[in-house]
Amino acid sequence: MTRARLLALVVPLVLAGCSPGTQDSGPVAAPERVSTTSGELAGTVRGDARTFQGVRFAEPPTGDRRWTLPTLAHRAQGTVDATRPGPQCPQAAGTNTSEDCLFLDVTTPARLDPDRKLPVMVWWHGGGYTSGAGSQYDARRLADQGDVIVVTANKRLGIFGYFGAPGLKGSGTFGFADQILATRWAKDNAAAFGGDPGNITVFGQSDGGMAACALLTSPAARGLVDKVASMSGGSCQLDWPTGGLLPGTPAQTPYASLSDNEAVGRAAADALGCTGPDPVPCLRALPADRLVPQSIDFSNVLAYGSDLLPEDPAKAVREGHFAHVPVLTGGVAHEERSFVAGSEQAAPGTYTAAGYPAMLSAAFGTAAAPVAREYPVTDYASPALAFATVIDDASWSCPLDTGTGALAKQTTVHAYEFADPTAPNVNGVQAPGVPLEATHASELPYLFDLGGKFLLTTAPQRTLAAAMIRYWSGFARTGTPSAPDAPAWPRYHRAADTLQFTGTEIRTTDVAAEHRCDFWAGLDR
Repeated sequence: MTRARLLALVVPLVLAGCSPGTQDSGPVAAPERVSTTSGELAGTVRGDARTFQGVRFAEPPTGDRRWTLPTLAHRAQGTVDATRPGPQCPQAAGTNTSEDCLFLDVTTPARLDPDRKLPVMVWWHGGGYTSGAGSQYDARRLADQGDVIVVTANKRLGIFGYFGAPGLKGSGTFGFADQILATRWAKDNAAAFGGDPGNITVFGQSDGGMAACALLTSPAARGLVDKVASMSGGSCQLDWPTGGLLPGTPAQTPYASLSDNEAVGRAAADALGCTGPDPVPCLRALPADRLVPQSIDFSNVLAYGSDLLPEDPAKAVREGHFAHVPVLTGGVAHEERSFVAGSEQAAPGTYTAAGYPAMLSAAFGTAAAPVAREYPVTDYASPALAFATVIDDASWSCPLDTGTGALAKQTTVHAYEFADPTAPNVNGVQAPGVPLEATHASELPYLFDLGGKFLLTTAPQRTLAAAMIRYWSGFARTGTPSAPDAPAWPRYHRAADTLQFTGTEIRTTDVAAEHRCDFWAGLDR
């Protein structure tokens, strides 16, 4: 099975009750037509929400614009039909894809109070930098119950979004630049939808959360965003050892130096037959479908050392070089289980008791022995679960808490851990001995209806979803994630200030103790 197919297994398969805040005065029906910088949009009101879909926010990144920084879309003449999603960006398993893909959707409550401007939440979707689309995240429930404006946007993916070459302006950051431009569009047009242009929150999950955290360290954040929520973005500190993210993968972080990014670009160009000293003209002449198979090599190469990201976001956060806006940051209790389950499902026997020491040795070198003592394979239902637990703690949860502490030294931070063991399996993977429980992307159906489907089947799940929407929208409104009739969310000062969402209660927990972070902090590796 190809690595591209394996990654697809562990990316959410999004294709396959509480009341909103009190109103100052009588709300009125939101108009189905609005005037924006992209043109006069004709949208749809369905039930409790109003939507505008397939709105072009940037000029098509095609032809000579392939691998150029995005520019705002020209205003369309006449009325724009905004009743259906735009194409997805090219990707291995996508449907309705086109390189002309820089579209976004806007979702608002169906009724608006003209005397109040709503906070605007701009969603940066995940998908390993290589897959996904903004249109896969149905935000009607979030907009209605949270009383917010939600913008979900596409970005260029894989080789189209993160290719780099010497002398190419924007190298390694085209997808990131798309996300920033979509946020600029949301700010510029917020008032047209009943939103407050002075209250913009970027929130994202997985690579969207990693990019949202990176935005804090970008000069582009100044004057653009008022708050940032990073979900499974590791507070910019995620760090996987050899074989840690998936079997056979090299050690990596979500970000790459510009020189490393350009080396990946050079290898891709050579593989595509563009071997000259400047491969860009040759690559621009190739059809998009020739490029897509190379996208898998661009999954964690968002480049720093560039205009948009002058320094490594991980280092910038540790040294306090970031925008001091309110931050909400967190992850799920068992991030790695979906990756391990997907690997075991694709190749049964990948994780064995006999092979466990070798996997630890590849990952941790001379520190493998103390790791094996701390996480003996016999303590777990399967070797796969043992290895998943190691990587959960070493590469996801403890780096997240370290980064959260660094952020909290400079700005207001609220931290969370999603830990509902009954969460729907949105990844579509399963393997014996690896209970998924709260794994990567499990929290998404609590905020969105993925692919337009409401996946929460139990009363406790629905109750938790309503509370999470109140917390997230409260953060967007004021910078403090507060929710009526729900536990207070403390400001982060230490790991024990983390708010944990379980299937039956919301409580604070010490994530450092839960994930053995003292052990990892003291490990010489």
